[in-house]
Amino acid sequence: MTRKQRRLTLISMAGVVLAAAAGLVLFALNDQIVFFQSPSDIVEKQVPEGQRIRLGGLVEDGSVVHGDDAHVQFVVTDQVETVAVAYTGLLPDLFREGQGIVAEGYIDANGVFQADQVLAKHDENYVPKEVQQALEDSGHWMNEDDGSYAAGYAKD
Repeated sequence: MTRKQRRLTLISMAGVVLAAAAGLVLFALNDQIVFFQSPSDIVEKQVPEGQRIRLGGLVEDGSVVHGDDAHVQFVVTDQVETVAVAYTGLLPDLFREGQGIVAEGYIDANGVFQADQVLAKHDENYVPKEVQQALEDSGHWMNEDDGSYAAGYAKD
């Protein structure tokens, strides 16, 4: 075997080993990966019972029902489909009807999403005071009232 053939064989074997290692890592992580689904995705794809997913959408107006022992039921919608959600625990302060949420859990035998974690999403216009102050100080904050920019910043 020539030197060139040995080098090519060694590189090929290293590639096979790396591909096998990557495959094993992906196989091992498959149970740990939690996919994001909208209510439409859940209805269309017939998500298997018990599979962990993240459900994202808006809390439907008039759907929140508080029960005993911090048990809450509500409906999440993406304006096309809806999914009933059951959750036991403290809800985030920003949780309210019409608010965007992300819940992690699974679909039970009755088709109800059993959430074990609920996160309220901020409004897309939300900016923490500290960030707003820093942008104003640097001249990169736009005044929403009149569309003007802070001194030193020109709109492109």
